Amino acid sequence: MNSGMFTQSQFERGPISSSITNIFHHCCNSKNLRAIKVFQAHLIRTGLIFISPNFQFKLATSLPNNNNNHLQTLTNFFKFLKPRNPLLLNSILSHFSQNGFHSLALRTFSFMHFGGIDIDSYTLCSSITASSAVKDVKFGQMIHTLVRKSGWFSSVYVGCALVDLYAKSLCIKNAAKMFDEIPVKNTVCMNAILSGYSEAKMWMEGLALVRKMPCLNLCLDNFTFSAALRACVGLSAFELGKQVHGCVIRKVHDMESDVFLQSLLIEMYGKCGSVEKARHVFDMVGFRCGERKRDVVLWTSMLGVCGRNGKFEEAISLFNDMVMEGIKPDGVALLTVLSACSHTGHVILGMQYFESMTSNYSLEPSPEHYSCVIDLLCRAGELDRAWNLINDLSYKENDNFTVTLWGALLSACHNFDNVELGKLAAQRALDLDPQNDGVYVLLSNMYARNGLWNEIELLREQIKEKGLKKDIGHSLVDITR
Repeated sequence: MNSGMFTQSQFERGPISSSITNIFHHCCNSKNLRAIKVFQAHLIRTGLIFISPNFQFKLATSLPNNNNNHLQTLTNFFKFLKPRNPLLLNSILSHFSQNGFHSLALRTFSFMHFGGIDIDSYTLCSSITASSAVKDVKFGQMIHTLVRKSGWFSSVYVGCALVDLYAKSLCIKNAAKMFDEIPVKNTVCMNAILSGYSEAKMWMEGLALVRKMPCLNLCLDNFTFSAALRACVGLSAFELGKQVHGCVIRKVHDMESDVFLQSLLIEMYGKCGSVEKARHVFDMVGFRCGERKRDVVLWTSMLGVCGRNGKFEEAISLFNDMVMEGIKPDGVALLTVLSACSHTGHVILGMQYFESMTSNYSLEPSPEHYSCVIDLLCRAGELDRAWNLINDLSYKENDNFTVTLWGALLSACHNFDNVELGKLAAQRALDLDPQNDGVYVLLSNMYARNGLWNEIELLREQIKEKGLKKDIGHSLVDITR
């Protein structure tokens, strides 16, 4: 096969390019490194690897994952690229970065840097994004140093990428310093550091930055308002949250399409205890555009507000409305309604919801769902049913979680004076975690409530033999002067 027989355009249009790419892709999928190397050697020997940048791009991006073998294969592949085309390598780097092959992206950048290949803002942004994705702050800092030396520090895009890297890695001081040093700031850059403040729960700093935006001639977009609302949720700042809501109404003209922003408004009012205002936001969704359809996220948010504020009957009613409107509930919505049933004593209804998770909604119950159901049964005095459920569950869940459920059953046995079942529950819990002092305390309390002083004495001897000590309780009081 002679590469001289084809021009670049003929090669790319013909079947040979597609066939060779398919063969190489098959070799990669088989994870046969030797076959990959042999095939590449053939392409190098025949000259086909040099005939088309497009073909070279296809070969490089056929690597299916980023294990060490493919990292070395990629490096060997780059060594034979002549001429070393910055456009081709930027395309390869971008492909790896955008498709989740971040280690391959960083290896491509390293090859370009050490090979003296021209690096531009496109190269730097893709590499910094890859570093951010793998939380490789050290690699990102090396790129940061290169940015300073190469003169790309004035690029707002590179600056934003660095701020985002430090913010996502929770290096907030570095992110703030980088933000301050950017000569020309934009809203994207501002949102990147706001995201970092939110992740670090630095609510006051985030709000202070939002207030500065008009002075910096920066516009507030949906993401900015979302960051401000998250801060208000974190601080339970009701009055400030209402002010942000007013700004949203005045400045965001497509709020009906931003489910996340609407959800945060509902959560903000709910966190501040204003269920009525949260319900008002929920009811107004889609009012301006005439559509009343609500997303499952909004239903879940409103359910969470009702549950956290003790509106359990309202949560159950809202869940039924949600199902009636044809909205498929998610795990969070079902967890909320199970908790509501537990607090209101609706045992039959709660068990129906629990069983519907797998039968109607194809959802696998989580440990939290099982905890709610056990709590529901225990509150209603259905101790035998709780015992059977935990017994069945213990075969497929981890020990720590099962100990918690046995402890919940033991506590219920204490409340309902079911000493025999309580002793069995305690034994099951101690079989899994013999050093759990909380189980011993619950068992001792149950014995004391029922006047079983001999059992208490034996229990104290066991505790002494095991060398267990209960942590001393304490309270913290914040005194405002």
